[in-house]
Amino acid sequence: MKPLLRLVTMLAVSLLAACSTPQAPLPTVQSVELDRYSGTWYEIAMLPNRFQAMCVSDTRATYRPEGSNVSVVNQCRTADGTIEQAEGIAKPVAGSNGAKLRVSFFRPFYGDYWILDLDPDYRWALVGEPGRTYAWILAREPSLDAATLERLLARAAALGFDREAFVRTPHVGAVR
Repeated sequence: MKPLLRLVTMLAVSLLAACSTPQAPLPTVQSVELDRYSGTWYEIAMLPNRFQAMCVSDTRATYRPEGSNVSVVNQCRTADGTIEQAEGIAKPVAGSNGAKLRVSFFRPFYGDYWILDLDPDYRWALVGEPGRTYAWILAREPSLDAATLERLLARAAALGFDREAFVRTPHVGAVR
């Protein structure tokens, strides 16, 4: 009985230690001009998540200024070919110069949307959240050159995201 108790105790201590290990702070870009960020972004790759489980292709997001906030419309194609759409709101986090947003599709619940890397011409972006559970690589076009995609995957890995878990998003048809 003592070896089992010792094993259970060691396992419990290990799990508690793992839970208390803090992650390094997640750096964002210095600032984002939300007017320039507005428009349509195509999902090039993402870390799979339950709230996008029904999406099989053609995932995109459209952002539009709405006062001091940003209107968000996400769309994707499901396996049966229908288009799913979700509308939400993004609120800039004070002091983040637009690089950190709090996004909600189901108010009053908000999630973090942090812009971690951004092309100077706003052609591509790496977006994630501090827990490193969710991340997206976005582009203004439905495809992204291999070298840029590789650089963004390497950047995500350097920030602590699971590079191998990223999944490419196919774009097979126009989403209306």
